[in-house]
Amino acid sequence: MLRHLAPALLALAIACREPPLADRLAAGTWVDLTYAFDSTTIYWPTAQPFRLQVVSAQRTAAGYYYAANNFAAAEHGGTHLDAPVHFAEGRHAADQIPLAQLMGPAVVIDVAPQAASNRDYRVTPGDLAAWEAVHGPIPAGAIVLIRTGWGSRWPDRARYLGTTKTGPAAVSELHFPGLHPDAARVLVERQVDAVGIDTPSIDFGQSTTFDSHQTLFGANMPAFENVARLDRLPATGSFVIALPMLITGGSGGPLRIVAVLP
Repeated sequence: MLRHLAPALLALAIACREPPLADRLAAGTWVDLTYAFDSTTIYWPTAQPFRLQVVSAQRTAAGYYYAANNFAAAEHGGTHLDAPVHFAEGRHAADQIPLAQLMGPAVVIDVAPQAASNRDYRVTPGDLAAWEAVHGPIPAGAIVLIRTGWGSRWPDRARYLGTTKTGPAAVSELHFPGLHPDAARVLVERQVDAVGIDTPSIDFGQSTTFDSHQTLFGANMPAFENVARLDRLPATGSFVIALPMLITGGSGGPLRIVAVLP
């Protein structure tokens, strides 16, 4: 376990050298990149939505207050993890992803201007090259976060998904930006640890073959979808920790993702 954690811990130590690591974590500015799960949470049109059943929210006969709930939902909805096995047979399930891949220095690729004029925009290798021309090579072990500006549309289903319909008939009406498969291949070559995006899917809404999913997941690279508040993060310098629900054999699951700012 320590061997797998070493790269992430080293990156965290470097990112947090000034001020000291303990001070950075205790007093640093943290950004929650997670949407809350409730009745407004957006799910894929064919998925079961989040449901909360109140079991108790009252004072008991013994005089103390007791609250408890049941919840149910699909793995893929709201801010969540896509495990590699989601689109790549034999690759990591949710409980098999090394912790080191779920934490690391963040690289934020901002394509909001392009997506504002094209809701089906796909991040290209040229977008990645433009980022690298300014900031240097995307480092191995980084967590790449793609900002399309779609977070400003949450939780308006019509604007965020492109449709308010549910069920299989809604899938063909989905419109939102994503990652082009050619860019996904570049990120695999860069050996980044994970890729996140502020839309419902790493692939754009009109995809029917989910090629970017297949490319990333074939390399055992997990993805984070519906990531919130990416406008709060700089292009470089923040550090991300993304911890999903640990579902044995899961193809994904609810994710709590946070970042500490430089």
